Order: sequence, then structure tokens, then C-alpha cells
Amino acid sequence: MSADEKKLAAKKISLKRIQQLFFRMQFILIVSLALILCVAGIAINIQFETEKRDQNLQNVAETIAYSPMLTGKGTVHAEDQEVFSEYLDALKDTLDDIDVISVVNKDGIRMYHSNHDLIGTKYDGNMPDFAANTRGYYAVDENGPSGSQRRAYAAIYNANGECIGVVMAIMLMKNINDETAQMLFIFLIITVVAVLIEMIVADELSGRVKKSLMGYEPDAFAAMYKIRDNILETLAEGILAIDSEGTIQFANESAVRMLCNNSWNGLVGQNVDVIGDEILSRMVRKGSKELNINLAKADIILDCVPIREEGQTIGGVAILHNRAEYAKLMEELSGTRYLIDSMRANNHDFTNKLHVILGLIQMEMYEEAISYIQNITMVQRENISKIMNAVSEPAVAALLIGKIARAAELNIDFVLHEGCYYSQTDLKLPSEMLITVIGNLLDNAFDAMNENNDYETKKELMLGIYSKPDAVLITVDDTGTGIKEACLDYIFEKGYSTKGEGRGTGLYQVKTMVENFGGKITVESQLGIGTSFAVSFTKGKMNV
Repeated sequence: MSADEKKLAAKKISLKRIQQLFFRMQFILIVSLALILCVAGIAINIQFETEKRDQNLQNVAETIAYSPMLTGKGTVHAEDQEVFSEYLDALKDTLDDIDVISVVNKDGIRMYHSNHDLIGTKYDGNMPDFAANTRGYYAVDENGPSGSQRRAYAAIYNANGECIGVVMAIMLMKNINDETAQMLFIFLIITVVAVLIEMIVADELSGRVKKSLMGYEPDAFAAMYKIRDNILETLAEGILAIDSEGTIQFANESAVRMLCNNSWNGLVGQNVDVIGDEILSRMVRKGSKELNINLAKADIILDCVPIREEGQTIGGVAILHNRAEYAKLMEELSGTRYLIDSMRANNHDFTNKLHVILGLIQMEMYEEAISYIQNITMVQRENISKIMNAVSEPAVAALLIGKIARAAELNIDFVLHEGCYYSQTDLKLPSEMLITVIGNLLDNAFDAMNENNDYETKKELMLGIYSKPDAVLITVDDTGTGIKEACLDYIFEKGYSTKGEGRGTGLYQVKTMVENFGGKITVESQLGIGTSFAVSFTKGKMNV
């Protein structure tokens, strides 16, 4: 199994673990809560139904006891028995939750019973004690001819207030238990449905949490967040995170320092327009990537990258580069490129000379070979010695040596003006900047002198580099085709070139660097004669 496959498998296992963890916790919580609510609901409902049932039994018994047919009567005569029974039968039929109604006189004879066979028979159960229940009615659990039952007693009083009988309203415990079982079943169904619904919700929630954590364990995700935060805070580049509404949700320390002078309250949580530029808000609206944009508010280069999810732009990230640091990096890269070009030119020139020496030896022209070696050695030594004596900066000297070799290949006389002298002790200038400026000017001169691909005609390039305390002057003069007067005002503009597309950055870069260090560059040119560039620096005007 490859490393990528192992990583994918580990991620799937992690996803499953997270989902199982959340589902298990949600399941335990939901089942526990459902059981507690179910038990509490059943207990409360049983209590409520018991009280309601007792109250209903008592109300029925009391209503019958105070009915006109019984008030003041201790017995029912035979001629009234049929009417009395029909009255109570009709009353019972209207009461679905009453199973038995019984009326007993003070002698224990049943004046009425729902089972007509028991009418007129002796009641052999316990007679109620109304002395202990002064309200004249109460409910108790008893056993009767129909089995275990819940009954309510109500006293029948005569005109003198004497108890002359009792009414019993009865519900059989069998029916009560059936109602309770039905209620329990309903609660059980509700609980099961609630658990199933909550399990579905828990599964969905665990899936969403899994997705939001991108398959990582919570502790690993938290550790990654802390690492990411520390990394973002240590970056020299400013980082802004913007949501779909254009609100800044995150800004690292570098971004705050660049835009708000370390005022956190002035940036985080504000709309991106607070920066004073529409680039970022446009990025959020259109979802377009924009790179190397000059921010209007500060000396900043801006990269805008939208964040998309499922084809929709949900925000964006802005990377802020300090223009000065950017320029310094460009200088270093440009300087390195010129050094490489110089070494390549020297290598090419050296190879050509070796081929000449090899040819002379193969033709057995040993004297000529010795003379050629001595001659080129002397010339090379003189050139190197002259440059090393004139320029104390090694990188600049290496550049000039390489350019001399390149000039020789192009049939150009590279002349170093007499009296040239440059020392860093006179005026400290970055070697990277000098390499970029001098290298670009020399390359432009080479191009100008070979614009017509004329390598037969001898051309001349003259370089002057002078320094004195607090001042440096660099001059480059060529005998090329010259520049039209109408073009002189545009040659330093970015992208402007008379040599075709994809050009026009060298002189713009030179002018930008020179001016960034407080220097000045001038140009003079005459068609058919040549062009002269002059670059000067003075300490009082330097921006270093």
C-alpha cells in the first residue's frame, strides 16, 4: 500500500471513529433523556388519572345520593322499583367509565345494583365509615362480587341529617389496569418514535461534524488550528481572510501592522472596504483571482485568491507583500541571474580559446600556440587586474569580467574609462542593486549595438564607475543605433519597448531601483551615433 493510500485509509478510519463517537454519545444522551421523560410522564399521568378517576367516581356517587328519587328515602317501594332501576340504568349508560352502580340502605339491603339479580339481596361487604370522612363521600380499593375494584361511597341523608343509606360508584381494577396498559403502550410508542427521530438527527449531526472537521479527530484538529495560527502569525506577509459578506474574519499581525498601525480594532470584524480599495470586495463579488496588484492605500503588493466551495465563492484570502521587501528580493534574484550569465559567458569564451589552442597543437604550430596562450593570458590578466583595481566590490567586479567576455563574443570593444574607481566605503550601496542597474544598462547597450545583427563592424562600449565620499556616478556609453527623440520620454515606462512584445521591463526596473535609493538616472541619445546613460547617487538624497 502506498503512502497516499495509507493516508486515505487512516482518514476514513478517523472519519468513522468521529461519527461513531458522536453517534454513541448522542444515542446514550437521547435514550437516557427519553427514558427519564417517559417514566416521569407515566408517573405524572397515572397520578393525574387516579385523581381524575377518584373525583369522577365521587361526583357520580354524590350526584346519585342527592337525586330527588333517593333524598330522604331509606328504601324503595316495590311499585317504584322499576322506575328507580330504569333511572339509574339510563344514568349508568351515559357514564362510560363507570362499571357498577350500587345503592344500599342502612340495613344492608341493595336497593339497586347494575346487576339486577343482586337487587334486594344482602350487601355483605364493608360498610363505609363516614364518621372518619366528614365530607360524606370518599374512594377506596375494595373487593366485591365483580372482583377487585375502585369504589367511591356517598352517604344518603334524611331530612334530619341522618345517614340512611349509601351509594357506591365502582370501576373494576381490570378495566383500570387495561386503561393503564393502553396509556403505557402509547407512551412507549411515543418514546420509540422520539428515539428514532433523535437517532436520525444524531446521525445527521455526526455527519456534519465529521465533514466540518475534515475527517480529523477534534484534538488533532485543535492542534492543527494552533499550529496554523502560529504559522500565520510568524509570516512576514500579511494575511487577510474574508467571508462572503466582505467582512474580515482574520488578520495576522503583519497585516494589521501594514494596514492599521497595529490597531486590531480597526481591522478585524470590519468590512473589507475599510482598507480603502475595491480590489478585495470585487474579488468576493466576482470570485476572480488577482495577482501582483498595487494597493492604493499603502506601499503594498496584493494577491487575491477566492475560496470556493461547491462552485460558490464563500470568501477569499488576501496576501499582502511589502513592496520594499519584494523589490529587495527581485534585486537579489536579478543579481544572481547576472552573475550566472557572466559565468556562462566566461565559460563560453574559455571553451573557444581552448579550441583554438587545441587546433594549433594538432597542426604542430607549437610556437604559435605558446604565443597565443601568452597573449590571451596577458590580456585576461590585464582586464581582470584593471577591473579588480578599479572596483572593490567582488560581485560587481565579477559581473564586469563576465560582460567583457560577452562583449568579445559580440565583437564589441569593452572599454573601462581611465580613472574609474568604486569603493563601498565612499557610499554604501547594495551590491544586488548595482548588479541589476549596471547589468541592465550593459545588456541594453549590447542589444542596441547588434540590433541589425551586424557582428562584423567593430563597436565600442565604454563604462565609467566613479565614487568619492558620499557620491557615486555610473556611466554607460555605446555606439549603437541611438534612440529617437520622441521615444526618450517613454523608455523608462513599464512595458514600453521598440524591440517587440514581452520587453520593456529592464529600464523600468532600473529607474525604479535607482529612485528607490534616492538616485537619479538620465539619458542622452543621437540617432546613428549612440546613447549615453548616467546614474548618480548622493548621500543626502538616499532612501537607505
